[in-house]
Amino acid sequence: MIKKRIRHINRYREIAMALIRHGFGFIVEEIDIFHTLSLPRRLWSAHSAERKTRGERIRGVIQELGPTFIKLGQIASTRPDMMPEEIVWELEKLQDQVAPFSTEEVLEILKQEFRQPLEEIFSSFEEIPVAAASIGQVHIGVLTTGEKVAVKLQRPGITEKVRTDLEILNYLAARAEHRFDWARRYEITKMMAEFGKALLAELDYSKEGKNAELIRKQFKNDSNVYIPAIYTKFSTKKVLTMEYIEGVKLTQLDQLEAHGYSRKRIAERLIHSVFHQIFVEGFFHADPHPGNLIILPGEVLAFMDFGMVGRLTPELKDHFSDLIIALMRESTPGIIKAVMRMGIVHEDVHMTELRRDVEKLREKYYGVPLSQVGLGEAVSDLFDVAFRHHIQIPADLTLLGKTLLTLEGVVEKLDPDISIVNMAEPFGRSLLAQRFHPKRLGERLWNELTDVGDLLLHFPRQVSEMLTTVNKGRARLEIHVPELDQFLKKLDRISNRLAFSIVSLAFSIIMMGLIIGSSFANQQSPMWNLPLIEIGFFVAALMFAWLLFSILKSGRF
Repeated sequence: MIKKRIRHINRYREIAMALIRHGFGFIVEEIDIFHTLSLPRRLWSAHSAERKTRGERIRGVIQELGPTFIKLGQIASTRPDMMPEEIVWELEKLQDQVAPFSTEEVLEILKQEFRQPLEEIFSSFEEIPVAAASIGQVHIGVLTTGEKVAVKLQRPGITEKVRTDLEILNYLAARAEHRFDWARRYEITKMMAEFGKALLAELDYSKEGKNAELIRKQFKNDSNVYIPAIYTKFSTKKVLTMEYIEGVKLTQLDQLEAHGYSRKRIAERLIHSVFHQIFVEGFFHADPHPGNLIILPGEVLAFMDFGMVGRLTPELKDHFSDLIIALMRESTPGIIKAVMRMGIVHEDVHMTELRRDVEKLREKYYGVPLSQVGLGEAVSDLFDVAFRHHIQIPADLTLLGKTLLTLEGVVEKLDPDISIVNMAEPFGRSLLAQRFHPKRLGERLWNELTDVGDLLLHFPRQVSEMLTTVNKGRARLEIHVPELDQFLKKLDRISNRLAFSIVSLAFSIIMMGLIIGSSFANQQSPMWNLPLIEIGFFVAALMFAWLLFSILKSGRF
């Protein structure tokens, strides 16, 4: 580990300098790894950073440090349950545009990945990319079989750079948790592990290809939605070859009108397609922003870029439907119950404060017509409450909230009069019908009965093993009650103090008796010839010292 830190010392220096420049010098001062760096003292003046908000300064650090940090920031912007809202807003502004890599590098990647001459794969290949980002870039080509394709290539060396940066960030996160209360409160080591896992998944283009194929199957019978085909034969972890489609991007609203397309119909198809993925399939495109949506002739909606997807298990769909129903019924207990079921709740959650915050949220939507409720905004508000109370929501559910927010933003620009909630209602009813369908109830009952049967089947053997353990004298019973332990400790202190008082009293009585007895020493008796006062005093003092030492040593005086 030490060798790795020495090897990456230049990267540590770059991170430290970026933190200092943007007003986070206190982190550099507190984390010990930075003490080994020789940093220019002139950088420690952060007066320019003081005029910016915390979120703006964080965004500045991320943009300065490059691809890994930018992608992590974009992933983090989908987790409003894990960080403050003002930081999420700034992370959403992160741009991912960088200079393309060279043609020589492009050709070298294709040669290494395909292991065959390019002439046998492409009849033509455009060397100038049509798009470039921090992770990769896209070129247009034509296969020897005649299909026009978009070829996405991963930036050379990006995997190694990302792994190095993640290594550094994981170490710094651990050091920060050791030094700062806020780092422990936000559990940033756990946060980094989750974000890093998501980023490494995006570096595997074969996974993106599989995502596209799964969503393509969802709409095989829907002529209003189109998913480009993936050419798996010419796709690897570093190269993704997919069908090239041409149309009007949803960012070009003026072009939609020029082609005579109905913005209302496009908005309805977009909402329907996203809700179908979420509520019916449980597997959805998690980044439906205008740049990833293309309108083909006939107002057909096409999705692009499948690097970010979400998955909803039947249980998560149930929890989400419970949440929406409780929100629409303005039921505070129902909302709290749904949030508690879907999240990881820490022991220190203050239920009274949680209820108060949910009540405030309920008041925000009280009396508002369903047609005017922002579904994504409502879900985002709930996740904000979850963040404040350290309730960690599953990543796929927070991704769902982000998807709904993005969807609402796109739909509002297309047709602000459409109500997403009204269009979601049929899907919600269908979800409830599926949930309480006799077949599903029967399956759940069968699973429960199976579990009970397994328990009964193995119960005799488990009891026999337990009795054998007891007979051999190896059984141990441990009961841990924190409150009882505290009570016993206090009781122990009281008894020790009482014993100390009794011994002190006994010592005083003994001494008094010896003194009184000495007054009779003038009487003729052999006993009085002994030094009784001195012996009694010595014995009493010895007992007193021994008891005092024992009590003090126990630490329970």
